[in-house]
Amino acid sequence: MISSRKHLGASSSEPLPVIIVGNGPSGICLSYLLSGYTPYVKPDAVHPHPLLQRKLTEALGVSILDQDLDYLSEGLEGRCQSPVALLFDALLRPDTDFGGNMESVLTWKHQEEHAIPHLVLGRNLPGGAWHSIEGSMVTLSQGQWMGLPDLEVKDWLQKKRRGLRKSRATAGDIAHYYRDYVVKKGLGHNFVSGAVVTTVEWRNPDPSPLFQVSGFLTRDQGQQPFSLWARNVVLATGTFDSPARLGVPGEALPFVHHELSALETATRVGAVTPASDPVLIIGAGLSAADAVLFARHYNLPVIHAFRRAVDDPGLVFNQLPKMLYPEYHKVHQMMREQSVLSPSPYEGYRSLPRHQLLLFKEDCQAVFQDLEGVEKVFGVSLVLVLIGSHPDLSFLPGAGADFAVDPDQPLSAKRNPIDVDPFTYQSTRQEGLYAVGPLAGDNFVRFVQGGALAVASSLLRKETRKPP
Repeated sequence: MISSRKHLGASSSEPLPVIIVGNGPSGICLSYLLSGYTPYVKPDAVHPHPLLQRKLTEALGVSILDQDLDYLSEGLEGRCQSPVALLFDALLRPDTDFGGNMESVLTWKHQEEHAIPHLVLGRNLPGGAWHSIEGSMVTLSQGQWMGLPDLEVKDWLQKKRRGLRKSRATAGDIAHYYRDYVVKKGLGHNFVSGAVVTTVEWRNPDPSPLFQVSGFLTRDQGQQPFSLWARNVVLATGTFDSPARLGVPGEALPFVHHELSALETATRVGAVTPASDPVLIIGAGLSAADAVLFARHYNLPVIHAFRRAVDDPGLVFNQLPKMLYPEYHKVHQMMREQSVLSPSPYEGYRSLPRHQLLLFKEDCQAVFQDLEGVEKVFGVSLVLVLIGSHPDLSFLPGAGADFAVDPDQPLSAKRNPIDVDPFTYQSTRQEGLYAVGPLAGDNFVRFVQGGALAVASSLLRKETRKPP
């Protein structure tokens, strides 16, 4: 950590070319690309996509980072809106959407002359929010899709004598893999853990902007402030910082929580047991389903409430293949079958579709209203409100709202991400400010790497244009 400590200690030093805020998969992948690891197409590789194959043969021997990403990605289709994300995914996993496991058409060369000095600031260990997820949870994506360039998850797991469950890995494995990746690829000196960024400010002198990144390091002996200067800042903080709230009376009461970890803790210390009043889980996404599965595993009674209809096509369960996600389809089946009043609401599981929560009462009661306007009151032991999360960009002016696609609406990874150029991931509103991962609308690890490729390509061009 010598260089990172040196920079943090010297607040007035020469500006760094790049500071990355966030050390999850996006930040790690970008650090890899900025450390001189350069992707080339293998000379003998044949890509199954004929148009892409033809384009790749036109510039053999030229790094992907130095090619025209707009041209290469034209005509690609897949499960993502970002053309560069589809391109990088197609190069790393050529036929994965057709059930194949053809190896990557890329080979990686470590070229020091392409390295750009940078720092990656993160609150957690490298891996970001993956360290906050209950370790035994199985990942939504297939294990092979969680991997970063040039170190396949399945190969890493084999060395650890672990395996994939139905081709998926546990969250604990993936968190460990990301931490290990940083060590194995020799990136550790770029990473600073325990770094909380409190402000990012900038001025725009000619020829390029200058950013000041300030915050503090959390250390055993307390907080140590830092202030750094950089010519470019990349936002890679993800969206797990700030759980979404219902905005109803009583939501701040002590039995109401917004994270699954609260249920884990309550179960561990015996605060909720199979004999308790039900655990109320609010939400119809995968986090809520994870909570239902966790509660069922420990035989805790559950009331599961959500606003949508069970067969709403927008429900994530209606978009997942059954073969790969049997446990989520089991939850969906329970939601459907238990939506009628069972003789005793405290036996096992009961779902309340199309119910709106009105308020929580101090005596551990939740008051709902159904579609007919009928109010219903339930006694509960603990409440989990799992209705999504918002990115916390409070360190930016205006909490980053000005940079969203629609500045008048709240920033949201799914509905209103940061507005970026699709081939550089640079903000359309501020030169030198980039966003990757969920902040830019890429919500799966498999696709966040394309954003890192776009940023690295853009930054390399800037560096080569710089006057000597």
